[in-house]
Amino acid sequence: MAALAMGACANKADEALKEKVESYAVVEVKSPLYDALSENDKQIVGLFRQAAEIMDSLFWKQTFGDKSEMDALTDQYEKAYAMINYGPWDHLDDNKSFIEGYGEKPLGCQYYPQDMTMEEWNAFEDPNKLSLYTVIRRDENGALKTVWYRDEYKEELERVCALLEKAAELTTNEGMRTYLTERVKAFRTDDYLASDLAWMDMKDCNMDLVIGPIENYDDHLFEAKAAYEAFILLKDETRSANLAKYVALLPELQKALPCAPEYKTFVPGTSSDLNVYDAIYYAGDCNAGSKTIAINLPNDERVHEAKGARRLQLYNSMMAKFDKIMAPIGDVLMTPEQLDYLSADAFFWNVTFHEVAHGLGVKQTINGKGTVDAAMGSEKTTWEEAKADILGLFMVSKLIDMGEITDITKEQSIATFIAGIVRSVRFGFASSHGKANMMCYNYMEDHGAFTRNAEGKWVIDFEKASEAVESWANLILETQATGNFEFAQEYSSKNASIREALAADIAKVNEAGIPRDIVFDFAW
Repeated sequence: MAALAMGACANKADEALKEKVESYAVVEVKSPLYDALSENDKQIVGLFRQAAEIMDSLFWKQTFGDKSEMDALTDQYEKAYAMINYGPWDHLDDNKSFIEGYGEKPLGCQYYPQDMTMEEWNAFEDPNKLSLYTVIRRDENGALKTVWYRDEYKEELERVCALLEKAAELTTNEGMRTYLTERVKAFRTDDYLASDLAWMDMKDCNMDLVIGPIENYDDHLFEAKAAYEAFILLKDETRSANLAKYVALLPELQKALPCAPEYKTFVPGTSSDLNVYDAIYYAGDCNAGSKTIAINLPNDERVHEAKGARRLQLYNSMMAKFDKIMAPIGDVLMTPEQLDYLSADAFFWNVTFHEVAHGLGVKQTINGKGTVDAAMGSEKTTWEEAKADILGLFMVSKLIDMGEITDITKEQSIATFIAGIVRSVRFGFASSHGKANMMCYNYMEDHGAFTRNAEGKWVIDFEKASEAVESWANLILETQATGNFEFAQEYSSKNASIREALAADIAKVNEAGIPRDIVFDFAW
């Protein structure tokens, strides 16, 4: 009897894991832009893919350790889900373990010793211990030490450098050659400023390679260590040309932000560019769990001040998510009348200006607390993502009013934004993005942006929604500009949560079998 019961439990567990694997819709990654490349360009893209695969292996080392442990799994669903999550912890379920024998995911992944105590850390005096590009290890006496990425991952990085040097020889685009040459230097020195500036200047190339240690979301201990990743991108020249005019409007949009003048003194650079790409390869951090559909880089504020930032919209990935996730969510949660407001074009505009919004607001606190990032501490990325969410919607609405965006209405933008929050909050509590989305959803609901009818379907009040957009944006900008960490922490602890009504919405979506995200089948 006990054996039968155990077998039933095992089958139930297997079924649950099978559902997790199938909650990712498989998307074949391809693009007509690849077919149009010259043979020389295809050879360069091939070199990029080899370099990206090395980035993938490095991220495995950073976030989990020895990938061969996961390769050796015999359960097909355990192995498949481990490959999606780069380890035995579920990105979309607060990093909970889904494989027996693995406990909680270490907050610091493999960037720090697993046995490091906070007392040790606080007593460890090294100016580079919080560098994006160092890991913390133990010396021969067991004491903490910093090791630069260039030394920790030397063998792999040298192989990457050789591939990029070969690509630099092949390319006929001077901007690409300069960027690749500078990126090689960066991998060997852990100084990425010159290569970031070169990447900013690379605006006339039909392809792109985003590669290196970039985002610090994987480090849940201090948000200090950059994770390796790579995107291989092909530029959509037609769609990009349509976006070019919006960069010149950034200073005007900054002045229009719904907050006190002292909270918007930063002048965004207008050498930023806003372009559209098809993504043909993801590797490392960006490929773990939920998939990125837009890029806003570089992260270095020195680059922002000198040249702005580049915003890259990944059109084919974006449309895959709309078709497989957003549209079905709308069918479940929206009234038939308001379902007409759900729009793929509005999804594109909202995501595009989410990325633009990262460059607006304020970078330095107004009360002597230093940079916004420093003052906001562990809350910095959650509030920055919340800012980008709501300012993106604010800017789309503003540009519609100005007659600059003419293919959608404000109602479409707002309705698509609210549905998009539900898409995002299904990613769970583990990420700063998820917490930001939950705060945004709860704020919008608390301020009457939408209610539910007798059938539990959303009824959006577009006037109240517009008011909520402005008041929520103002609260975020004020919190960042004053570096009010205490308020930010208290607010997020109360509001970055899934309340009963939202849980019911998510349950409806899940019961309908709608995927939570996508997983790629690279078809080239």
